[in-house]
Amino acid sequence: MEILDSRLKLFMYLMTLSVCVLIGGLYFCQIYQGDRYIRLAHNNRLRMIRSAAPRGEIFDRNGVPLAVNDTTFCIMGYPLDLNTPEKVSHLSKILKRHGIPMEISDLEKTIKQQRSAPYRVMKIVPNLTMTQMAELVADYEFPHELFPLSVWRRTYPAGSTAANILGYVSEISEKELEARAEEGYMGGDLIGKSGIERAYENILRGSPGQEALEVDARGRKVRTLDSNPAVKGENITLTLDMGAQKLAVELLKNNKGALLAMDVHTGAVLAMASSPVYDNNPLTWGVSGREWNSIMNNPDRPMLDRAIAGVYPPASTFKAFMSIAALEENVINTSTMISCRGGLRMGSHLFKCWKHSGHGSLNVLGALQHSCDVYFYQVGLRAGIDKLIKWGRKLRLGEPTGIDLPGESGGNIAGPDWKMRRFKAQWAAGDTVNYSIGQGYVLMTPLQIARVYAAIANGGKLVTPHLNQKGYKTPENIGINPDKLAIVQKGLGYVVSRGTGSRAGRFGISIAGKTGTAQNSHGDDHALFAGYAPAENPKYVAVAVVEGGKHGSSVAAPLVGQLLAHLLSH
Repeated sequence: MEILDSRLKLFMYLMTLSVCVLIGGLYFCQIYQGDRYIRLAHNNRLRMIRSAAPRGEIFDRNGVPLAVNDTTFCIMGYPLDLNTPEKVSHLSKILKRHGIPMEISDLEKTIKQQRSAPYRVMKIVPNLTMTQMAELVADYEFPHELFPLSVWRRTYPAGSTAANILGYVSEISEKELEARAEEGYMGGDLIGKSGIERAYENILRGSPGQEALEVDARGRKVRTLDSNPAVKGENITLTLDMGAQKLAVELLKNNKGALLAMDVHTGAVLAMASSPVYDNNPLTWGVSGREWNSIMNNPDRPMLDRAIAGVYPPASTFKAFMSIAALEENVINTSTMISCRGGLRMGSHLFKCWKHSGHGSLNVLGALQHSCDVYFYQVGLRAGIDKLIKWGRKLRLGEPTGIDLPGESGGNIAGPDWKMRRFKAQWAAGDTVNYSIGQGYVLMTPLQIARVYAAIANGGKLVTPHLNQKGYKTPENIGINPDKLAIVQKGLGYVVSRGTGSRAGRFGISIAGKTGTAQNSHGDDHALFAGYAPAENPKYVAVAVVEGGKHGSSVAAPLVGQLLAHLLSH
């Protein structure tokens, strides 16, 4: 009997202890942690679906669409619904069964990148067609927790014709997410990576929408509680003329280089081709790591916009700048005659003229017309590098033009201070000689050359090149004497009408400009030509640089002539 009583007492103690634990647990869950569990339960029945805004579209000056939005579908889901390797493996198997090559590692990477909150929807598989999405949803093994969402995909109708200008969009990277954490981006969002898409990202991106849903225990939608529609980004109209752009790309075909045209009074860019080209559509839709590496490691560097980031010796196109600086500093005038016998000897070194027999006695007009090197050697030595640098600063050489595109190079104005910093060496007279014909250390982009020639054409005003029609800035008057500028304009007219640039003038319009042949330590000389038209009342300036083209007069000059003739006839 005593043993039975002891067992009953032990049972009662255990029952009492169990009741106490149960009461304690209820107190902990219902009272102490009540708010937390209420919040979790609330979150478990709520789903926040974020929808990306359609990007603003991009058009050329005549309304031709350059960047538009097409409807595609994404598979959306929640981290909690894909929280085990088995679920991810199952999804990968289904996707591959329907011809969508998503490996387990790809899915895990996507989920990891977007996992910001367990109840925030994320993009699992992007860029599916209506057919692909319908087949997946109809598959009885497709996880019911996942659902389709229509999204916008960027498409570039012009493709490679304007890829260097438009750039492309792609999914935001983890690094970009960290850098722009305060701007409302999330994993899976598209962001401008280059070109206009990047330069005007804040305008084009729009505002994402959000929808609050009530769901059942299986994650299925019960009803919509609240919604804020996405707001489309702002459209942009460019100064670009696609007719001229297509012609520029075609003229550069099979060459490396750049060909651009700009309004001399406003800086509006009408054409800006860079060759070789690339197609920006696949980059937006997604390329494999191997495809991306093949593009980036291509020795021809198709993604380098040579118009704004390619730097070249300006060669004899620089002689127009030399003429302005020398005339303004009263180093020369139209009566100043200098004799060319085929070279200039300095110590033991002979600086040759391109015409080995020499040009005889010339003034500045004749020197521009025949592109006499010896004349400008002498002018450079008489002026001195300090005065040349002074005028280089006035014309903003050695700094970006300010065009509304990322990645622009400032070139290099060189000079004594630069050489001391770079090489720990003194500037020599021979450096000035090379500088005077646009060789040596001076480097410019095709756009910088165009800006200088626009200033010559428009009466001495420095324009800011731009592609957005709303990007006009009032030109800066750099104070060139009109009479002295007229001398340079006259000399550039002689270049085409009776000198080295005659092939630019064979297209039915009057052109003034300058040829250039730049030495290239890696191969054949580069061919350059810069000119504007009509010569008597300039409207447009154009510059061509053909890498390895050998001769500016025969290769680059006709390109500029054809492009300017097209612009004036249209």
